[in-house]
Amino acid sequence: MATTRAALTEGDIRILIKGATADERAVAAHRLCRHIDRADLTDEERDEAQQILRIMAADAADLVRRALSVTLKSSPLIPRDVANKLARDIESIALPVLNFSPAFTDDDLAEIVRLGGPVRQVAIAKRPKLSQKVTCAIVDYGVEDAVESACANENADFAAKSLEKAVDRFERSERILATIAFRQALPLSVTERLVNLVSDQVREHLISHHAVSPETALAIALGTRERATLDLVDQAGRATDMRAFVAYLHKMSRLTPSLILRALAHGHMAFFEWAVAELAGVPHHRTWLMIHDAGELGLKAIYERAGLPARLLPAFRAGVDAFHSIEFDGADHDRPRFQRRMLERFLTQPLPTSRDDVDYLLDKMDRLAAEESASLKVAAAG
Repeated sequence: MATTRAALTEGDIRILIKGATADERAVAAHRLCRHIDRADLTDEERDEAQQILRIMAADAADLVRRALSVTLKSSPLIPRDVANKLARDIESIALPVLNFSPAFTDDDLAEIVRLGGPVRQVAIAKRPKLSQKVTCAIVDYGVEDAVESACANENADFAAKSLEKAVDRFERSERILATIAFRQALPLSVTERLVNLVSDQVREHLISHHAVSPETALAIALGTRERATLDLVDQAGRATDMRAFVAYLHKMSRLTPSLILRALAHGHMAFFEWAVAELAGVPHHRTWLMIHDAGELGLKAIYERAGLPARLLPAFRAGVDAFHSIEFDGADHDRPRFQRRMLERFLTQPLPTSRDDVDYLLDKMDRLAAEESASLKVAAAG
């Protein structure tokens, strides 16, 4: 072991084994660990170095064992048996290796979660990467803090069933539910469970960032005014199947002229197209042509086939004309500006809309103006 002994002095090894005080042995252990971690070892030298680590792990002094745990917490040189020994030591020694050591197998970590207690569970939950086996154990046996930490760990791999069980176990915990909701990716089954349990603010995030089925989307809106359904379309249009959404609204008798007009008035042309196609029983591509490329007669023909009220045709035509006359570059900051201009154009024309619809559209325009102003301030500050 010439290379190793050049790095690991005989004096350090002698002090480690026979040092009179814990402080002396701890200093020697720290120095040895640093040398071991940096040295380029052969297989034989590696085996001998690991024997030295086993001596450290068996030392009666906490300081020596802690020097080993802290200095080599991320090192692949720690043998599995040493890592497991340290993991069952006092917390100041166990936590560094539990947080980082690659020596553990998934079975090791799952067993420590099951038997190790809350502090060790949280340490494991914060590891740089977690497999489904480990996250399953955390959900099954972990305390609330451990489950929250694992759910907040975007490098933790969760099976859908584990997330569902986390929701079941902690359905009264706002912290857990919100942490799950803000994960970057969620299975549809979990999203649909959460929408009925979380706060309005978290529900808005779910709808904006995760797919929900038409059934769930409608369930959220039921019992509210149509403007709530329209706001849902505004948020969910990016994440859901628009065709399925309008088909379900139609099936439940919620695809009303007022709802469609409100959607069109603040720029949701895709919703308008699919809604008219659904009501008319005409394929979307043909509906699109009749709305956009066939002139006034095309819009009138598909509108009448959809069975929409004749008195509202001028309002729908104004909405289509306003949409065509306003440019929209698709950028995030352009959406509020586009919708506000759309509403301004729509509301400045004498249209046969109900007072309730007008009040709603005016309120929506005020909100969009505020959003646009805030966006411009952020852009200027940047």
